[in-house]
Amino acid sequence: MKIAVLGSGAWGTALATHAGREHAVSLWSRDAAQAQAMQADRVNARYLPDCPFSDGLTVTAAPLGAWLQDMDLVVIATPMRALRQVLTDVSPWVQARVPVVWLCKGFEAGADGMGRMGHEVCAQVAPQLLGGVLSGPSFAQEVAMGQPAALVAASAHASVRETLVQAFHRGNLRVYANADVVGVEVGGAVKNVLAIATGLCDGLKLGLNARAALITRGLAEMTRLGVALGAHSETFMGLSGLGDLVLTATGDLSRNRQVGLALAQGLTVAQAVEALGHVAEGLDCARTVVQRANQLGVEMPIAQSVVGLLDGALSPQQAVAQLMGRDAKQEL
Repeated sequence: MKIAVLGSGAWGTALATHAGREHAVSLWSRDAAQAQAMQADRVNARYLPDCPFSDGLTVTAAPLGAWLQDMDLVVIATPMRALRQVLTDVSPWVQARVPVVWLCKGFEAGADGMGRMGHEVCAQVAPQLLGGVLSGPSFAQEVAMGQPAALVAASAHASVRETLVQAFHRGNLRVYANADVVGVEVGGAVKNVLAIATGLCDGLKLGLNARAALITRGLAEMTRLGVALGAHSETFMGLSGLGDLVLTATGDLSRNRQVGLALAQGLTVAQAVEALGHVAEGLDCARTVVQRANQLGVEMPIAQSVVGLLDGALSPQQAVAQLMGRDAKQEL
């Protein structure tokens, strides 16, 4: 199988390295100098310096164009804010039968104030593509090193799900198929916002009871939004819901959790991002998640508090007080 992975960040590189142990993988970078260095050194020194490339992986910075016509699978590994442009760029070149899937987790911040999921962006700019998403609880470093992990391949098209399983289900990486694209994308987006809240909770040393309550009530928020958007509630008890939430909220490799920890220490959002040095998708999509929820009349108090914190309307202590001061209610 010939696979193109578009985006040479940590996660794109990790999946390319994994797939390159069995398939021919072209890892695309926008930066020609970076691509040349990675191809020569056989490692992504910036993001995964301790994870050498597999033999089947080659790096290219060639413009997105005719070379994509030879691919059996195209994987977009950019942040959510770049998805629209990359879909637009690749759509004229991809064969009609070839799946185009994305790894980004979030809601696009549209100019109209409408936060859109990946499949909604694809429907707008490239509706003819066979689209899908690969998601689930996964730290790039561990996947690149070959440690055990499980992902979910979601698409409305059975052929896309089957191709993703064929491409990535091997060794210590399991890939489960799921037709609930909405549920998988909502889980991947909202868990990043909740991870910021959990990092804040742990940074303030509020205790393990507080962490458990926050994760559990966060899962309830995620499920409410997903069901309102047409997802199946059981999806949120799976890999892209509970699984990804637990990993991102509690694992110290989580960028979004690190943002919350930094905010608890008194850093500003700008200082937290600078210290992180990587993209934290929860920062980009928190407002769009809450906007989408408000449009649907879905209550998401934890996500709303995160937005207040990021906007500077709430201090960390005020965010906690706002959540704890809410009126008593039924759990479900």
